Amino acid sequence: MWVSVRPGSHAAVVLRREELSSHLVRIVLGGRGLSGFASTGIPDEWVALVVPGQFQSRYYTVRSWDGTELVLDVVVHADGLVTEWAQTECVGDEVTVSDPKGSFDLPPGAQWLVLVGDLTALPAIARIQETVDLPTQAWVESHDGAIAEYAVDATWLDVPEGDSRLADFVATIEWPDGEGYFWMAGESAQMRDIRRFIRRELGWGSARHDLMGYWSNTRARRTRAVDPGPIYARGKAAGLSDEQIWAEYDEARGQ
Repeated sequence: MWVSVRPGSHAAVVLRREELSSHLVRIVLGGRGLSGFASTGIPDEWVALVVPGQFQSRYYTVRSWDGTELVLDVVVHADGLVTEWAQTECVGDEVTVSDPKGSFDLPPGAQWLVLVGDLTALPAIARIQETVDLPTQAWVESHDGAIAEYAVDATWLDVPEGDSRLADFVATIEWPDGEGYFWMAGESAQMRDIRRFIRRELGWGSARHDLMGYWSNTRARRTRAVDPGPIYARGKAAGLSDEQIWAEYDEARGQ
């Protein structure tokens, strides 16, 4: 039986799993539940992903969608709702993904494009380069160096000892002449620092840049008041639909 999903979401099954590097895992999704999935056409589009045993979603950039298979590249680390699951033998697992959204908005008359990010931004950087025909410079911060699967035209930056230092790096960029567009994604605190730099030092308006905090290094993983895992397992064992399990979880949380 195919899982039921909430409005605006699509059921999918993991067709393949591939380790692209020690920190990057490719998850390929398919199945008839994706028949209603439609790309926005925006190159940095993302979806909310819910994996087995969880009810909370996490957001991932779409690496590709060919009308049949949806490819998501997941950065893995010590813990997390999706990162722990992505490091298991998850082929055959059923998941849900939301309708996609995106924010890349190249202004009319832009003469150049600058892209910066860490590994979480790599899928979007690759898609942007594949779809935008402008002189482009790109830098990617990576613990693993260049990722062979990604034939991006980028300079690969080593991650300094400790946390990301992309904010410090952006302050050293020699920006091209004329009007352009700056797109960047990565750790949230870095994005806040860069926004201040762009506003105060460069004086750029919002139409000239798009900066997104994909993840936070300062926000510890919060303990959930109600663990969804046992509720999910119990509901599946009892033959409940996903909607019924959602209702039980919401009731347990007092909602």
